[in-house]
Amino acid sequence: MNGHTLLYTLLFVMVMFWSGNYIVGKVALREFPPLLLTGLRVSLAGVLVAPAYLWEGRRVSDRWGRKDIPLLLQLGIFGVALNQLFFVFGLSLTSVAHSAIIVGMNPIVILLLASLVGLERLNPRRIAGMLLALAGVAVLKIFQAEPKGASAPTWAGDLLVFLSGFMFALFTIFGKRATGKHTSITVNTFAYVGGAVALAPLTLWQAAAFPFARVSATGWLSLTYMALCPSVIAYLIYYPALTRIPASRVAAFCYFQPLMATMLGVLMLGEHLSVPLVAGGTIIFCGVYLAERG
Repeated sequence: MNGHTLLYTLLFVMVMFWSGNYIVGKVALREFPPLLLTGLRVSLAGVLVAPAYLWEGRRVSDRWGRKDIPLLLQLGIFGVALNQLFFVFGLSLTSVAHSAIIVGMNPIVILLLASLVGLERLNPRRIAGMLLALAGVAVLKIFQAEPKGASAPTWAGDLLVFLSGFMFALFTIFGKRATGKHTSITVNTFAYVGGAVALAPLTLWQAAAFPFARVSATGWLSLTYMALCPSVIAYLIYYPALTRIPASRVAAFCYFQPLMATMLGVLMLGEHLSVPLVAGGTIIFCGVYLAERG
């Protein structure tokens, strides 16, 4: 297997990890309350990424400045703690399909924020793509006819998932200076450790009265998956991939995430695949593609 074939295989694994996170998250939420699940996931991810940071430290000499650690910890609070908190709470209140489609709009949110701080320029094609994606959201929400139940989408759940993506966009934009000076492993280690520290009071408060003995093996495996696969391994694939192949090709793989997550939700959780869902998701996908290629 040559280098490019291996890299594309790893990118496919990365997208599968991210897609599976929605399904596994739903399973984990059957046994953990959202706040505790978030705190445990972020804390465990910090522990799991630390060996990679220590191993890399033997080979790489980071250029530290006085403001670097506060910046990295702030990125942890917004890009990890709040991002994961909003995601898990949102996932508990909406469907896998809605969550995946809304997260799929992240490139547009990043583009809009980047234009506001002068890193990108908007043009008519990009603006048209944004408006098209918003039209897709309108179709998704106005014409939805989903069944009631634990996985039924709600406005509150969709909004929380959107806020999760907004926090990730802040992490992406304002972390640009940090990723220019430090390796992706350093940034992610400080982000997860910082996020774990920020969530520690809430995590300990929730854990104090939680019956851990009742958690099944499936619950613990789900938590481990969420901390290891989409949080640590996927990002250890994502950032190096950006340095080896064009960002457009990496983004092309990421476009499959909403489709894969939706299909997994239908097959494994019995979620309903409605006409408004397919129509709205398709319109949003076209809008994101148009805005990114503008």
